Amino acid sequence: MELIFIRHGQGEHTLDLPASLQLMDPGLTKDGVSQAKSLQTQFTLAESDIVIVSPIRRTLQTAYIWSNDINCKKIVSPLVSPRMFPQNPKWKTLPCDRILNKKVIKGAYPTFTIDEGLPEELWSSGINTMPEQEFNVLAESFLEWCRSQSVERIYVVSHDGTITSYRQFISGKRLTRKDFPKETGWFKQLC
Repeated sequence: MELIFIRHGQGEHTLDLPASLQLMDPGLTKDGVSQAKSLQTQFTLAESDIVIVSPIRRTLQTAYIWSNDINCKKIVSPLVSPRMFPQNPKWKTLPCDRILNKKVIKGAYPTFTIDEGLPEELWSSGINTMPEQEFNVLAESFLEWCRSQSVERIYVVSHDGTITSYRQFISGKRLTRKDFPKETGWFKQLC
């Protein structure tokens, strides 16, 4: 089984750094929409694929545009929500990285399934500031769930820090911010 992590398209929160990080619920820019559309030719989705999406508007938009007209399973999960990288206990979640309410997600993306099997605290705080040991436990559980699925491919539409955190966990190698994927950049792992 292939596990493919894809970073969302360009978000509005990246246009005027650092001030734009204070935006609440930023969506994709015009370039971000184009990047999401380009995923359709880069990665041809099949109905048998699973797409796991972070509960943030820019990732939901990326997955929605990319998977347009493909009836594959789309699951929204806080296990792939924004994650600071590297971790710093003094840092707080930025407004641009706050998880959307499940009701808002269901209303805007009715074809997506909400991962209801997780503790409610993950839906409120996510994995953003979670200590590395706690993240590692959840990461292992998430990867085990992925391995248990009878599919050829699982795609994860997420964020640079989250993808790098999973890459570091999977590889066992120390990574840095220099290892961040660019907008709609990706990382493939065989599981």
